Amino acid sequence: MAGCAGQEIVRDKAGNIVDTPDLKYRILSFFFDGVPMPGKQTNKDEGEELSTEVPGEKKAPLKYKEHGPYAAKLCSGCHLTSSGNKLIMPVEELCLNCHVLDLNKKKVHGPVVAGGCTICHDPHGSPYRYFLVSESKDFCFFCHNRKDIEKREVHRNTDAGCTYCHTAHAADNEFLLR
Repeated sequence: MAGCAGQEIVRDKAGNIVDTPDLKYRILSFFFDGVPMPGKQTNKDEGEELSTEVPGEKKAPLKYKEHGPYAAKLCSGCHLTSSGNKLIMPVEELCLNCHVLDLNKKKVHGPVVAGGCTICHDPHGSPYRYFLVSESKDFCFFCHNRKDIEKREVHRNTDAGCTYCHTAHAADNEFLLR
């Protein structure tokens, strides 16, 4: 039987749904953005998920997950249904209509300043965390030159993703360091 976003639901031998942390996460994250994944730690002071990815750790295959409004077929939340796919407001305002970002920081990432949420995130769905348009480990290199980044000693020979040390939206520290 399919669950949220077409994912499998685990059942016991009697056919009852097994209540797992993954199931709770899938259900809650279907309706609410920002639900921490099972086993993830959250920085309570900033309400921001702390990266617990371990460099070099093998990850399970990714499954496509749909953004809540898209999965619920609430197209009119973003699109004028009478005008094809035209958005109800400019894209730079649309995401912030539902999502709250604390941008009252000293440094704000360029795409965020420009309102380019869809440069990094797919508004309909993605198999990647936070609905990114590609794997997060290599994602930053679409805009940032890998060779320039690796000139800094701290970036050489590491398997850690960029968000292990840097935030993606805004920070009070230089280079968006956590």
